[in-house]
Amino acid sequence: MQRAQFRTTLSYRITPRLQAGIEVNPRSTEERANPLVNWLAAPEGKNTPAVIVGTSSDRIGTPTGQSFYATASKNLRRETHLPIAPYFGVAYGTYEDRLRPIGGVNIGFSESLTGLVILDGVHVHPLVNWSYRRNVFSFILVRAREPGVSWSVTF
Repeated sequence: MQRAQFRTTLSYRITPRLQAGIEVNPRSTEERANPLVNWLAAPEGKNTPAVIVGTSSDRIGTPTGQSFYATASKNLRRETHLPIAPYFGVAYGTYEDRLRPIGGVNIGFSESLTGLVILDGVHVHPLVNWSYRRNVFSFILVRAREPGVSWSVTF
C-alpha cells in the first residue's frame, strides 16, 4: 500500500478567467511547493469548447514534478440530453519528462453530486464530488483502486 499523501492548496481567483495559487506537500523530501495557475483562454460557446491552460504538480502519485497542460471541454447536455461534459488535452510532466494525452468526463447526477473520470495519461482515477454550501467533499479511487478523500472550502 502506498504511503498517504497530504497536500494543501491555496488559490485565488484573480479575474473571472484566471486563478493562481500554491500547492504544498509537507511530506515531500524534494519539492514542498508547486505553483498552480489555471487560465480560461476561451470560454465555452454554443458550438465551441472551452480551452483551459495551466500548471500544477505533476500527475497523481508522482513524488515530484510540475505539469503544464492545455485542455478543451464541452458540456454536451444540449446535444445528448445527458448531463455529461467530456474534456481532452495534452500535458507535459517534468517527473517523467514527457508529453502525454489526458482526458476525462464529468457527469452531473444532481446540482450537488457529480462524478468525474480522469485519465492523466497513465492511469484512470474515478471521483465523486458532493457540494454543500461552500464545501466540496470528494472521494477518489487513485489508479481505480486506492481510496482517497479531499475537502475544499471556498470563501
